[in-house]
Amino acid sequence: MTRDDLADIYRNYIACLNRQGWTALGQFVHDDVAHNTRPLGLSGYRAMLERDFREIPDLHFNIVLMISVPPHVACRLKFDCTPVGQFLGLPVNGRRVSFCENVFYEFRDGKIWQVWSVIDKAAIEAQL
Repeated sequence: MTRDDLADIYRNYIACLNRQGWTALGQFVHDDVAHNTRPLGLSGYRAMLERDFREIPDLHFNIVLMISVPPHVACRLKFDCTPVGQFLGLPVNGRRVSFCENVFYEFRDGKIWQVWSVIDKAAIEAQL
């Protein structure tokens, strides 16, 4: 798989998340996916994302920076959203916040197999 192929798969994955196309998630995410070393499997990963959209109804993933070096993708995602209650243990309660997430992905068989994610919680705290 080339860098461009992997980047295209990743962009299509982000588009799938933004349209909440849960039935298509398996096209992009491996059955044995893990998030921050926690094995979730595809169903657990989907449940995590569905929960995120329930807690943040206006959630939208915006790619700010992406680097593709097969079998890895590194991405900086930007969010401008209004979580309805607690978010990362913070009392956001419907206030608009902007923050970034730095994410590294490892692909296996053309699908996301490992995800390592860090959210800039300090940026959210500074806005509250």
